[in-house]
Amino acid sequence: MSESSPLPPVRLTSEAELARDALATPLLSRAARLARWAGPDTRVGAGGELVEEQLPGAADALGLTGDDAAATASEAWRVAVDTGLVEIVDEEEGAVAAGADLALLTSGAPQDVLGVWLTALETVLADASVPDLDDLVDAVDGGGEIDFSSLDWDPEAEAEFLDGVLGNLYLLTVSEGGAGESPVPLPALAASMIVPDDMGEPTNDVLEQVSDAMMRLDDQFRLLEPVGLVDFQPVDETLMADADEESSAAADDADVSRYGMVRLTPLGLYGLRARLLESGLTAPAVGDLADKGADALLDGTAAFPPTAARAETEQWLARREPLAAARELLAAARGGDAGAPLRRLHCQQALSLVGLEVEPALREVLDDAELGGLARVWLSEHGAADVPPPSEAMIFWLTIDTIAAQLTAEGNSAELQGLVEGLAQQHGSFFAAAWRVDHPATPDVLEAMGRLHPDKKVAKEARKAAFKARSQQGG
Repeated sequence: MSESSPLPPVRLTSEAELARDALATPLLSRAARLARWAGPDTRVGAGGELVEEQLPGAADALGLTGDDAAATASEAWRVAVDTGLVEIVDEEEGAVAAGADLALLTSGAPQDVLGVWLTALETVLADASVPDLDDLVDAVDGGGEIDFSSLDWDPEAEAEFLDGVLGNLYLLTVSEGGAGESPVPLPALAASMIVPDDMGEPTNDVLEQVSDAMMRLDDQFRLLEPVGLVDFQPVDETLMADADEESSAAADDADVSRYGMVRLTPLGLYGLRARLLESGLTAPAVGDLADKGADALLDGTAAFPPTAARAETEQWLARREPLAAARELLAAARGGDAGAPLRRLHCQQALSLVGLEVEPALREVLDDAELGGLARVWLSEHGAADVPPPSEAMIFWLTIDTIAAQLTAEGNSAELQGLVEGLAQQHGSFFAAAWRVDHPATPDVLEAMGRLHPDKKVAKEARKAAFKARSQQGG
């Protein structure tokens, strides 16, 4: 993901709801229970881990049984230490006490709770990039040291791979027309990291890499689910019994869910966005602009998909008195800079969300060269009386402004091509008049019309008009 390109805005639930979700996650709730369970007789090793003889007591305190009980308790204890729910008060004795942050879980603000959860998330993400314990045991040499070279493990590359996968999952979730709340098949997520964009049919070697990545992600998402980052359906264990034969056919299997499905939880979206912001990426959230001015709203939503832009605008309007909001939007829509046409288009879309109570604001700008056409369109669409007809000059100016906005927003889209063809067909002398329009974008708009129109004769007329417009403007 590019650091200069903003990601699509994410819709987050309230911090209060997210904090409740965080407290209910299995891992953080276990860590908090162990922090309260710990007492004067609790002892830890040099790394802060519970001494082995106390693990059964910790597992019992959590109500855990079975072969994994001690390991699960140990993981919860480490999270309690890493998050400050437990503090080591005497390193020599290995004595501990409840940490200062434990009280935050019951008496802190939602943001405090989420801060503790984010620390727990970092602990689990670090664990997820570490090789399987069995592999570590096998890599211990005769001197009791781990031979990392035998693991074929690059910690930095592993962390980057997991970050990339989670980044792709975030993008799929927040993109308009993407996965949304639907789960993503694990093979598709693995392929997004392995298969080159320009590759047609993946080779057997690439498919094998995808299969290996898929199984690695299966292990990692099993670790990430208890912290509340994802909802995860693991790979069907019957497939693992004959992985070499089955995994290569993953794409052809009718029931793709057997190969694992994953989706980000609302808490997971919050957590990944926090990490993206921390890394310097622009990761907006719907509602970020609600307390800012109209200029920030119109500029900020320029790169938003339509649904997100509408949601952001609705939140902005909800905090303001309608008439004052309309006046602020209209004032912010003025300007002759390159972004002004798109601001006016977004202003028009924002004003479509309010009713006739804002009519006075629109009537105030009827004689404005930049806003008069927009105002007439709004008043007519809302059935207002006594709307003065626009002059021919205003109609042409508004046409150029609208096309300029759509060029900025969509580029040479099929919709814009249809608009261009319609204009040229309905107004035989359009180009003869359009080059005279006193709008900064007139030359660029006419050049674009020349590119977009399929009729060579009409396209040539548009290019000639663009040349005249540029000459007139001294370009």
